[in-house]
Amino acid sequence: MHSTKQKEQFSLAYVHAIAAHAGLNPSVPVVDDDSIDVMLKGKGYTGKVRDPAIQLQLKCTASPTIVGEVLKFDLPIKNYNDLRGTNVLSPRYLVVLTVPKELPDWIEHDPEHMVLHNRCFWVSLRHHPDIANDETVRVDIPMSQRLTTESVLKLVTLASNGNSA
Repeated sequence: MHSTKQKEQFSLAYVHAIAAHAGLNPSVPVVDDDSIDVMLKGKGYTGKVRDPAIQLQLKCTASPTIVGEVLKFDLPIKNYNDLRGTNVLSPRYLVVLTVPKELPDWIEHDPEHMVLHNRCFWVSLRHHPDIANDETVRVDIPMSQRLTTESVLKLVTLASNGNSA
């Protein structure tokens, strides 16, 4: 399998593990024409929407650019434009997983557990401006915005209340 496909599958597995831990239902669109790789849906929430959902565009890099406490990620302009705007049913987020450069270092197996060597971050591009670039746009992702079970539940709760981060 090509390394880009391995990164894609590893990102999806990572988000699926968090969704399972959070009690959310992940689904993957059959066709990715809207820059959405996975949707996480909750059930039984008590906000405006009882079954809220968030949509995620997943990216993975073994060569992150980090400046201070900010991950700088070059996102294709198509993805950037698809993730912007308020005229979507469910909030959309960019999720970037960072992994070690060497594939064997991504996972450590132990007789009692498995360790994933990575970090994952999220950002909303909802209110970002239109950009004149044709190919990519550099997106700043605060490293304080880790994708965790707790943060995913917060994002789904916001969606239940008709809001986004």
